[in-house]
Order: sequence, then C-alpha cells, then structure tokens
Amino acid sequence: MTTITHKTGTTRTGANRIGIHGSVWSGRWDNDDGVRAMHETAATGYDFLELPLSSPDGIAVPALRQAAEDAGIGLTASLGLSADTDISSDDPQVVKRGAALLDHAVSVLRDLGGTDLAGVIFSAMRKYDRPATERGIAHSTEVLRALAERAGRAGIRLHLEVVNRYESNIINTGAQAVAFIGKVGRPEIGVHLDTYHMNIEEGILSNAIEKCGDAIGYFHVGESHRGYLGTGTVDWGPVFRALRRIAYTGPIAFESFSSTVVDPHLSHTLGVWRNLWDDGADLARHARLFIAAQMAAAERAENTA
Repeated sequence: MTTITHKTGTTRTGANRIGIHGSVWSGRWDNDDGVRAMHETAATGYDFLELPLSSPDGIAVPALRQAAEDAGIGLTASLGLSADTDISSDDPQVVKRGAALLDHAVSVLRDLGGTDLAGVIFSAMRKYDRPATERGIAHSTEVLRALAERAGRAGIRLHLEVVNRYESNIINTGAQAVAFIGKVGRPEIGVHLDTYHMNIEEGILSNAIEKCGDAIGYFHVGESHRGYLGTGTVDWGPVFRALRRIAYTGPIAFESFSSTVVDPHLSHTLGVWRNLWDDGADLARHARLFIAAQMAAAERAENTA
C-alpha cells in the first residue's frame, strides 16, 4: 500500500481539534442562523464548526467569519458533488461545472479563514448504476490535482471522504482512498474517514484506520444510524485506540443529520427518512462528552499496556 504523508493542523500541540458538523445546528447559513450556530458550537465545547458548502453562494461570509472569531472557534467545510457537477463524469461540461464549484468552495473557505475542505469532492454523492470509467477517474484526478495546488496556496488542506457504495462508485474503503490519492500525487490531499461509512464497508474498523496511518487527514465520528453516539453498533473503544496508536492529531468532527434541521434537498439525498433526534444542542453536548470519554479511555489503555 502507498503511504502518503499528510500534515494536519491543530490548535494545541499534540491534541486533536474536536468539531461538529453544521447540520446539527442549521440548514441555512445566512447571518442570523449562521451566527447562532457559531456561538452554539463554542457553548457546547467544540473547537471548530464544519460548514456544509455544497451551495457556497448561500454563505454569509463576512458575518460568519466575524462570528467564528468572536466565538473563538475555527472553521472547516465539507461538500458532496451532485450529478450535475460530478468531476468523475465522462462529460467534459459536467466536469467543468464541478471544477468551478470546487474552486468557488475553496475561495469561500479561504475568505472565511477556514483550514480544511473535506467530503465527496471526487465524484457525485449518489448511487451509481455502473462502475466508474477510466476516463471519469482521469477527469477526477486531473481536477483534484489542480484544486490541491490552488488550495495549498490558500493554506487549505483537502480530504477525500471514504463513503459507502450507495454514495460513490470510486472510493468506498480506506485502501481505495490511499490508492486514489496516490494517482493524484499532491501532498495537500489526505484521507477523510467516517465511522458511519466504515461500519458498512470495512471489516474491522481499527485495522482500516491503522492501514491508512498518516494518510488520514480528517476524521468523522458518526454512529451506525447517525443518531446519539453509543446507541448503535459502532465499537468505539478500538476506533479511538487505533487513532491513538497511529498518533493521529488531526481534526475529529461529529456528524449527524435530522430533517428537523437539515434542508429538504440534503435530507432527501442522505436518505433521512426517520429522525433520531430533534434537539441539536442536547445531541451536541452528549457527543462532546462521549468523544472526550473515549479519548481519555484510549489514553488510559495506552498507558497501562
């Protein structure tokens, strides 16, 4: 397996930044809702907010940047491309639209003072009815190569999210992500692992984490049903112990979705047909304490080994 060295940013030496996906707070990112989300993020103990950037034009950049600075939190972002902006398409015009969207997202994140762009930025986030083509993969790697260079100049790192087979036909496992990034050949790109997707596609989650090693640049914590952490089937102890064994110091973000908050388009895309929560603040507080407890337990296990 190819090993990719990827540097990740932290706010404290040797410590992970802990963040939360913006969809826990809001489906809109205009002045009022966005500002409230920044302060809710800080109030519940998180270091950064992950903004959904699938529609960059809907972001109130000056207000949100100021709100994040006032709240003392950092910003990252994620997005999933659509069929109309799929850079792995065989159609050059579709690829061109996707490249333009990704360029715009990097510009918006730069203007927000953000540090990391993650998600399904290598293909559309949808169920495909056929395998990816060589031409489509070549399109994707070409776009990402140019995007990574531009993002690097802006101080932004890119992370390719490993998602399940129903959301991409290119990257479904950590090993596939490492191999794909090797084809792109840029040091600004890392692997974005997500326990929700890993629980579907990987055999033993801790093994997948260790095999990716320092290629991992971003990590999503999500339960098997995307509800409250610890109430599903993810075996959290081995996950956090594996992160500690590989000395992962990059961002860790909690992600969960409910149609009571998420905008209808994203809710339908993600298949949120039933809600496992309706109080984002309670969910966020619980997740922050859960993550802290798991990290502390992993540290104790290492010290007593």
